[in-house]
Amino acid sequence: MTPHDVIELSAYGEGNTIRSAILAAELDRKLANLDLAERLSLASDVGHAVFTTSLGIEDQVITAAIGTHRLPIEVSTLQTGRLFKETVELISETEDRYDMTIRRFYPDEDDIDAYAAKYGLNGFYDSVEARHACCHVRKLIPLAKALSGAQVWVTGLRRGQSGNRASTPFAEYDAERDLIKVNPLADWDIETIRAHVAAEAIPVNPLHARGYPSIGCEPCTRAIKPGEPERAGRWWWEQDEKRECGLHVPDSHASESADQSTPINGRM
Repeated sequence: MTPHDVIELSAYGEGNTIRSAILAAELDRKLANLDLAERLSLASDVGHAVFTTSLGIEDQVITAAIGTHRLPIEVSTLQTGRLFKETVELISETEDRYDMTIRRFYPDEDDIDAYAAKYGLNGFYDSVEARHACCHVRKLIPLAKALSGAQVWVTGLRRGQSGNRASTPFAEYDAERDLIKVNPLADWDIETIRAHVAAEAIPVNPLHARGYPSIGCEPCTRAIKPGEPERAGRWWWEQDEKRECGLHVPDSHASESADQSTPINGRM
């Protein structure tokens, strides 16, 4: 991509929904033929890029690429206050390995207190409404802070993670946040991810080796059983097969999911 192309693309992302959607479609087409480092470099050319990492295996691959190639992409994580200790420890290990700073964004204590007063600290087990409310306080509000000023949001979404993500594009326009969302690993399967991690000696969460392919907050994540989808261990007590925390679905879709889902009795 030439500097002229970058200027043309950047001109789209100035609050004009139609132009931003055109940019996303063009970017999606261009990214398909590039390797990971090239995809990330192109994403950073479009504008101020922020990568939000959950420290999962996919996200570690992206973080490693950013750090190894010294790409101008800000790396941030949502420190929800309920993460596994292994996840928290991996943040510092990754910073040391790639000589980078991972910005931590925390939920507001007043919001947590208000949630606990209404639902109870672990009220997310009792209803989908309460679970979405917890994710809103601990993830969505901090995410908004992490993405403040960003023009490009880089994520570790992959098509193979769940049926709900099977059509994940390389790039799309996020109308609610008014930015371009880039998913550079959209077409990578888990075998490719694992092979890349092994080849590059990328540090990963030890929980992956214990049956946790997808790792979120500790109370809301379990190991999966043989044959289960990668994300089956997330909010496993809910019946809705399209369980998401709301980070990667519009608010309206999350509300519909909450209305239609019911919790299953029994917890870890």
